Amino acid sequence: MAQQYDLVVIGGGPGGYEAAIRAAQLGYKVACIEKRIHNGKPSMGGTCLNVGCIPSKALLDSSHRYESTQHDLQAHGIGTGDVSIDIATMQARKTKVVEQLTGGVAQLLKGNGIDWLQGTGKLLAGKKVEFIPLNGDEAQTLEPNYVILASGSVPVNIPVAPVDEALIVDSTGALAFDQVPATLGVIGAGVIGLELGSVWRRLGSQVVIFEALDSFLPMADKALAKETQKVLTKQGLDIRLNAKVTATETKDGKVTVKYNQAGEDKEQTFDKLIVCVGRKPYAEGLLSDDAGITLTERGFVQVDDQCKTSVDGVYAIGDLVRGPMLAHKAMEEGVMAVERIHGHAAQVNYDTIISVIYTFPEVAWVGLSEEAAKEKGIEVKTGQFPFAVNGRALAAGEPAGFVKFVADAKTDRLLGMHVLGSGAGDMVHQGMIALEFVSSVEDLQLMTFAHPTLSEAVHEAALSVDGRAIHAIQRKRK
Repeated sequence: MAQQYDLVVIGGGPGGYEAAIRAAQLGYKVACIEKRIHNGKPSMGGTCLNVGCIPSKALLDSSHRYESTQHDLQAHGIGTGDVSIDIATMQARKTKVVEQLTGGVAQLLKGNGIDWLQGTGKLLAGKKVEFIPLNGDEAQTLEPNYVILASGSVPVNIPVAPVDEALIVDSTGALAFDQVPATLGVIGAGVIGLELGSVWRRLGSQVVIFEALDSFLPMADKALAKETQKVLTKQGLDIRLNAKVTATETKDGKVTVKYNQAGEDKEQTFDKLIVCVGRKPYAEGLLSDDAGITLTERGFVQVDDQCKTSVDGVYAIGDLVRGPMLAHKAMEEGVMAVERIHGHAAQVNYDTIISVIYTFPEVAWVGLSEEAAKEKGIEVKTGQFPFAVNGRALAAGEPAGFVKFVADAKTDRLLGMHVLGSGAGDMVHQGMIALEFVSSVEDLQLMTFAHPTLSEAVHEAALSVDGRAIHAIQRKRK
């Protein structure tokens, strides 16, 4: 007889495993179904820990250290001689980081009394779940009181550049190169394309990024996007906007990319090509035809603001539902779903979901951009302060970028924070907390920031909103 569970979570990524752990903390009997095999072993953590957020950050850090050692240490009086990179060692370190974290998640589940069911899960009619073990054992039908769907997403494939896992790869393949390609093409100038392009450019590749849109990072504040493009271009990324790839051809160990840019047909040949044009919900084998779950036209599971689906007692979270495909968003939705199941009035504040691009310098934002606020009919005031005159940034040799605030001109309420700079992904949390507590710009202006720190730029940017920045000449305002 199958084990009876209060809750079954299908998917062991960040959203799924956090939901499972929180439910166990609340006293529920929980099972988490996860089928992933990574490096020949069952692995928790989903895309993020195995082939996404974590391994990419490991490579980003390694490649940054390599480039910094090559080009930046001389200014500090540090001589290094010839600097080399061992890709095998770098990749082994990445694997070790991944295994440490995924193993840690498995231990967390075990320590919380959660059953990790290694295999596939399918939602059936009547809120039942079919579990098929990876080891070939007989399928089981589970009858939990609640189900959370957390199966995540997969890369979008495009017909003009079919992934062959040799010359043309997706984001997963781009994390596993065993040598630095002399020339590298990247289709897509989004978050993933910029991060992966940055990794291999730092290690020595000549990188060209093709972006079909005629604008760079259109989801970001225009000032932030403009400066980011300038900085990354100066670093050596060849970012080609309005460049739509029309075909690819592999021959003699090379891949030729044919594209149309501003009406002109062009082509260029590379050693490798990365396709990263976005991700889509992964629902293959997740739902039976009579499960009763409503999907959107784009294949997302239809949910309300609390992640409830069209079936009572069934929730869906993370990349499977509307909103940004971010691990931290999935995590909070997983916890919210469990809290709602437990009778708590939990709610994710979707207005304070942070976005980060882990290039160097980092790019991060939270809340509304200046343009988005104006589109909502809000009269705005903005303030901006550069790291180029921040003492800590100059001492660290990291002067690129700025902090920008967007506020309501009538109420002084903070609407958004935008950062390009070293540690931007951490610094932007100051704006997130301020937004969560409905702070005014004056609240930030009245706070004391330690000197010398990068965060002083946050204080100065807040002061700049009202023309009061101390360490920058301010235009007189009427």
